[in-house]
Amino acid sequence: MREIRLHDTLSGELQTLRPRDPGRLGIYACGPTVYSRIHIGNARPFVIFSLLKRYLEHEGYEATLVVNVTDVNDKIYDAASAQGRPSAELAAEMIELYRADTDALGLGRPDHEPLASETMGPIVDYIRALVQGGHAYAAGGDVYFRVRSDSGYGSLSHRRLENMDQGEDVEGAERKEDPLDFALWKAHKPGEDTVWESPWGAGRPGWHIECSAMAEALLGVGFDIHGGGSDLVFPHHENEAAQTRAAHGAELTKLWMHNGMIQFTGEKMAKSVGNIALLHEVLADYGPATVLMYLIAGHYRQPLAFSEAALEQAQANVARIREAGRRLSAGESPPDLERLRDLFFDALARDFNTAEALAVLNEWLRDATHPAISGEAAGDSHLREMLGVLGLEALLAPAERAPACVRELAEQREHARAQRDFTAADRLREEIAALGWEVRDGADGFELLPL
Repeated sequence: MREIRLHDTLSGELQTLRPRDPGRLGIYACGPTVYSRIHIGNARPFVIFSLLKRYLEHEGYEATLVVNVTDVNDKIYDAASAQGRPSAELAAEMIELYRADTDALGLGRPDHEPLASETMGPIVDYIRALVQGGHAYAAGGDVYFRVRSDSGYGSLSHRRLENMDQGEDVEGAERKEDPLDFALWKAHKPGEDTVWESPWGAGRPGWHIECSAMAEALLGVGFDIHGGGSDLVFPHHENEAAQTRAAHGAELTKLWMHNGMIQFTGEKMAKSVGNIALLHEVLADYGPATVLMYLIAGHYRQPLAFSEAALEQAQANVARIREAGRRLSAGESPPDLERLRDLFFDALARDFNTAEALAVLNEWLRDATHPAISGEAAGDSHLREMLGVLGLEALLAPAERAPACVRELAEQREHARAQRDFTAADRLREEIAALGWEVRDGADGFELLPL
């Protein structure tokens, strides 16, 4: 096995991955709050941690990936109320659409996808233990965590207590012992149409305790990697870490791994801001391979700009790989390319650097398809191995024949080009792309390739 080093948000340094259980790794990544369809920014952590699991398995580990779904939350109540429908109905619909949208990426599902609504027993037990340990207190049907009871609070986000704001509603502030305290349990309020019983009265849990309970129920305390977007470091992950230290006297996870945000015109893409590109729409326009290529084109910790130009560049990279794959024979790769194959996986071992790995992949493709270097018998085994870890193995699938309706559009476009009606030709190209196909012009006519 290679030595794998990942950036740990808590220490701010690269840490060597040392499994809690030899040969086995547990990964928990925070999933979506399901009050609307997910955007491409929500897809980034899903992709990063799905591919991380693939890479760890390639290196010989048995990896378990847990990605939760938050289906009890203020945002869901607000969205359901605005639509005049039950919140559980809205959440169920959005869960189904979330799974369909992420299924379309072709990466498979996480090993476990727990729902907050199905974890109420462990959540209530967790809160009870915090109250009994003096780390939480009941007030008017709410239960709050005593932030100052955790001496390590602020260590993950590297913030001082006086510079913290939990971002919770002003409602209930008068019941807190300290403004820093955050809600573990919220008393039932008018307009909230789901309710659970607890020792402190009817209500529902706060967001942070949901994830602690789900993570620990499936992976135990001290699991290997906790992931999510960098926007979750505070308060969400800071509060998760505090809850575990208070309840167990131990750290929730060995390593905190956070991906950067996708930015739209210089600011974070967010539903609350309204500057979103919905995942299913981007997939329909560009196809799953292009979306995956776009999402791994930069280092996972860095912000990623969202633009048509970035997607077109990813689309061109996908086309180049697909074309190179068609020029290789099935079977073993030339031995002189093993060095580049190894460098590809070495790049992933250094903080899962997919951008560097892609650069090595391009070098491998250049050499493998250069007759003077590889000859015509170059096999695709290395390429299959590398693309499999990146979720792009479908690029090597045998070319499928476009359906008749797509070929008819392509023939109409060919006629428009012959008539020099380039406006119509461009419109027909867009229609073909919307159906999931790329039309490529050549000396012998057009060729149709799946996006």
